[in-house]
Amino acid sequence: MRLTNLTIQSAEPSQRPWKLYDEGGLFLLINPGGTKSWYLKYRFLGREKKLNLGTYPSVSLKDARVERDKARLQLAEGTDPAREKRLRLAAAKLGAGNTFKIVGEEYLEKIAKEGRAAVTLRKSQWLFSLLERDLGALPIHSIQPAEVLIPLRKIEAKGNYETARRMRSLAGRIFRYAIATSRANSDPTQFLRGALITPKVEHRQAILEPRAVGALLRAIDGFKGQPLTQLALKLIPHVFVRPGELRRAEWPEFDFDRAIWTIPSTKMKMRQPHMVPLSRQSLELLREAHVLSSTQQYVFSSLYPGTRPMSENTINGALRRLGYSGEEMTAHGFRALASTLLNESGKWNPDAIERALGHQEANSVRAAYYRGQHWNERVEMAQWWSDHLDELRAS
Repeated sequence: MRLTNLTIQSAEPSQRPWKLYDEGGLFLLINPGGTKSWYLKYRFLGREKKLNLGTYPSVSLKDARVERDKARLQLAEGTDPAREKRLRLAAAKLGAGNTFKIVGEEYLEKIAKEGRAAVTLRKSQWLFSLLERDLGALPIHSIQPAEVLIPLRKIEAKGNYETARRMRSLAGRIFRYAIATSRANSDPTQFLRGALITPKVEHRQAILEPRAVGALLRAIDGFKGQPLTQLALKLIPHVFVRPGELRRAEWPEFDFDRAIWTIPSTKMKMRQPHMVPLSRQSLELLREAHVLSSTQQYVFSSLYPGTRPMSENTINGALRRLGYSGEEMTAHGFRALASTLLNESGKWNPDAIERALGHQEANSVRAAYYRGQHWNERVEMAQWWSDHLDELRAS
């Protein structure tokens, strides 16, 4: 006999559980405490089993019949509905414990243990925070390409095209980590190739004309700011390292007797140690800096409290004070200046110049060969370059 809502509503609990039966194995269990639970009784592979379909009135009589019919369709297909329900619950529980936030934080912790540079970690954490706002609570295995596109579009709408591109790249690395650790089956970011606006490549600004280089060097000589800032400005044309490598230089990295500065791999963009031959002029500037900061960790330390390296904006700010705009010259531009004039001189092997710039050869065997092959040439080139800068300054 088919149940009715009136029959269900009027059913009162008793001292022992009792049942109201519907059709097709569906019944309602009335418990002594007053709760009313839906069950489906069925047979699978010769065994009698029960499937919990929820409680009344949260699950209405109509809804219970719909769930019964779905379960009986699964039975007709040879599937045990109770087992399927357990698998769905387990997947949901697993998904709740493996959200994009959880897996992403685990990935960031992993790359931190691998020794990535602090600046790289900070940038990755910042990019992750932009993704987390929209994706953090979602199970990572269920995230669709369109959902990843939402936070990317928000950043893109502000005109930050490069940031959006880097966000997509980081998200892809997190998804691939999830795949490798059996928590996702695909990387949805691969379907977003071409979906974002391609940022226009802007080359770092640099003065490249020799006469203008001489004027820049004379302007640096006349800098009236902090002495350590002036020494950093004077040294960077000679060594043409990345600005971050210069400002985070520490005294133990310098061997004055051998005239070598060894930058550890943790500070290098390519994660390989880099040796910089020091000219007489470079050594003299470092000795001047030693008088000012020998008791501190960093060669070019911040003034207050003196336990941190100078700000990443210090050199660029000094150039602005000297009258050079961001469209004319930047701290990073000294690398382009050196690369251009060294190559134009025709005196040096291009591979030696690339090694001096700290550019890493992709082939590790070839990299080791060329590192040793060009060291003597790099030592000679370092002194020639400093002498050439002096000539440009005096011209």
